[in-house]
Amino acid sequence: MIIKQHQKTRTLIVLIALLALTQEVQSAPKAEIWARWLTHNPHSVETISHQQWDLFLKAYIRADQNHVNRINYAHVKFEDKKGLKAYIEWLGTLPISTYNRDQQRAFWINLYNALTISVILEHYPVDSIMEIKLSSGFFTRGPWEKKIISIEKEKLSLNDIEHRILRPIWQDPRTHYAVNCASLGCPNLSNDAFTAVGMEEQLNNAASAFINHTRGAEVKRGKLIVSSIYEWFKEDFGNNDTKVIEHLRRYAKPTLLQNLAQINRIEGDQYDWQLNDVK
Repeated sequence: MIIKQHQKTRTLIVLIALLALTQEVQSAPKAEIWARWLTHNPHSVETISHQQWDLFLKAYIRADQNHVNRINYAHVKFEDKKGLKAYIEWLGTLPISTYNRDQQRAFWINLYNALTISVILEHYPVDSIMEIKLSSGFFTRGPWEKKIISIEKEKLSLNDIEHRILRPIWQDPRTHYAVNCASLGCPNLSNDAFTAVGMEEQLNNAASAFINHTRGAEVKRGKLIVSSIYEWFKEDFGNNDTKVIEHLRRYAKPTLLQNLAQINRIEGDQYDWQLNDVK
């Protein structure tokens, strides 16, 4: 009787987890512009230095044998944690609306990634960012909805930065290769801070690296399996399988490009929410 009850409990837990995951996919945030952040100065020549963030990345990112960038959370020094917080606080003091579009783009990407790492460090150790529940609601998982920073007296969440600023303003699918959710299934966190000058090259390199890795796209026995990113945010990639595959081909290297030659539909998707921790 006890064994049967235990099996029923485990089954219930699994069903609840699957229901939560289904809800999460169905409610993947849409790109809805926050018009307040459209303000910019195209004539501005002011620049923003992200050197402090760049040094942090180079100190703590380690590529594993599968070319996945992992972060050495367990060994981040106290002074570097303070330095990361100071960098984030400094970004929060900038009148970002007075900068040009290129500077703004690098600002928002680096801020998003630095905030994500900071949140992980505050709650470490965890096995997944999904364990960090900062918002209310049964199906609310992860830290993305919580207002965690103020920019120009506006309180913002990670979701605000990604889905109400970066995605709708720039309307570039490569945004998904730039922002990092601290998970193994996510495109690599770059070990270089994004810069206005190097943005195009950095975005193209990030797209190529992810798409040509099995996390991004893989053809198995003639069937295309892709990252769940292409399902959750299909609207950013053309809103159908044909457009997603065209996007993949644009950045595919010879081996993947050859495997995609006869592919005209996506058969499935996958994503790994394990923390991108150094093991």
